[in-house]
Amino acid sequence: MTNATMRKFGHPQTLVAETAHWSVLVRPQQVTLGSLVLACREPVRAFGEVSPGAFAELQPVVSALEALLSGFVAYERINYLMLMMVDPDVHFHVIPRYQGTRSFEGTAFPDAGWPAQPALGSAVEPAPEMLDRIVAALRGRWAGPGAQAQA
Repeated sequence: MTNATMRKFGHPQTLVAETAHWSVLVRPQQVTLGSLVLACREPVRAFGEVSPGAFAELQPVVSALEALLSGFVAYERINYLMLMMVDPDVHFHVIPRYQGTRSFEGTAFPDAGWPAQPALGSAVEPAPEMLDRIVAALRGRWAGPGAQAQA
């Protein structure tokens, strides 16, 4: 099931992988290189409403996305933000954190908030073509549940 929050963050174009209960999307505004949205596919608007099956699947999905981002961006820390003020469907913003800057195809992606909270207002918004290439790079590395990355 695709919800409004997933569509706002570019589903299906930004989709890295999908499982029975979760979608992993590249965040169009890259707070840091590799910023993702982990969205629940169930029609729930409170974390406590997530089904037992989705909770069980959350651990292997998180483990896979951490491995994915470790190899892609070599993060030092990782932040999971569940804000749900503007976009009420259950989802997390997954922000890999690092000191300094990482680059993708010559474009710099600084972690403007390091070592404090993420600077959400300082995100890099890559051109659509570059965003597509970031999505493709992450899809190609996905080895998690439902392991066929999205095409």
